[in-house]
Amino acid sequence: METLFYVVPGLMVCGALCALVVVTRRAGEIRRAWRGGPTAEARCLRVHLASGGGQTSAASHHVYEFSTPEGRVVRFTEHGGPLTTVEGDIVTVRYPAGRPERATAHAPASGRLLAEQGCLCAFLGVFIAVCLAFMGVAHLAFAAAGDVLP
Repeated sequence: METLFYVVPGLMVCGALCALVVVTRRAGEIRRAWRGGPTAEARCLRVHLASGGGQTSAASHHVYEFSTPEGRVVRFTEHGGPLTTVEGDIVTVRYPAGRPERATAHAPASGRLLAEQGCLCAFLGVFIAVCLAFMGVAHLAFAAAGDVLP
């Protein structure tokens, strides 16, 4: 039973560390695309609006398709795009060199990307710290209980 108090928070820490890696990697890809990656004209194929239960705001999900200079057709979905982009619109996409499947239609906004990445990393850092503190408190509690119980 005692191991449950170590395993579950440990798995949660591993999940948060994986999320940190994914966030950092994706932010780097977007930064490289904005700083000089190839551009292409893409057509918006589909727009999905997802709203949370009872919320007044909606999150948009766009599906884009474009062709690379080599003739490869690439289709990708991007979350959080502008609500003014509708099906059939032509937008400029940027992608890291050699990685067209990692394209973005977001306009360059390095400050915003850095702020979003920083906030998410701070949240995950606090989450990891809370999990580790919980494990430490559980360890102390079990150690104290071991001294009291026969």
